[in-house]
Amino acid sequence: MSRLYMMTTIANRNMLPKFLGFYQEQGVNVNLITLGRGTAASEIMDYFGLESAEKAVLFAAVTEGVWKELKKGLQKRFRIDVPGTGIAFTVPLSSIGGKRELKFLTEGQEFVKGEEETLKDTTHELLVVIANQGYSNMIMEAAGSAGAGGGTVIHARGTGMEQAERFFGVSLASEKEIIFIVTRTGQRSAIMQAVMKHAGMETKAKSIIFSLPVTATAGLRLMEEEQSD
Repeated sequence: MSRLYMMTTIANRNMLPKFLGFYQEQGVNVNLITLGRGTAASEIMDYFGLESAEKAVLFAAVTEGVWKELKKGLQKRFRIDVPGTGIAFTVPLSSIGGKRELKFLTEGQEFVKGEEETLKDTTHELLVVIANQGYSNMIMEAAGSAGAGGGTVIHARGTGMEQAERFFGVSLASEKEIIFIVTRTGQRSAIMQAVMKHAGMETKAKSIIFSLPVTATAGLRLMEEEQSD
């Protein structure tokens, strides 16, 4: 049994082709790409030698063994441990909705699925839904039917979508929406099942959903009190 992580890479936007090429060489499929902008003050940017605040954010599912090898390569080839080059980090995945979805996210990596795990004393989880663009309302209606509160939607571009037909028998749109939903751990399974049933791969939304452990929250007390009434 091995552990699975969601790896996030943040780098200057002009470095995107090089990072994508490196991950492709290592047999890792970058599932999503979104764009952002750094917020550091100009004097801090100058101090670290940063030329641009325009950022690219890459997401990929990786096993523990693959991450160790990628980390070595990132440090050696990109000197990612030097300020101003970029950053890569991992967050443990606690659950993925569907066996096909798991295989799609981990294609090319040796991964033996064990029991779903939750970090000790974790009371909340972050549900991440990847879906075709324009179906966030459908997803939130499905999630809401199982007790979810609000969510946050960001735009992204899926990569490697042409490979999806091997796993799902359908072609997926490259323009994606990512929906973040924070929920209590006890509600995770019901919400994930509702999204898979009403907005999953058999629907136009073509949603893939997984969860990440949340170690602390602020701002959810009133919402949870209303749900428990």
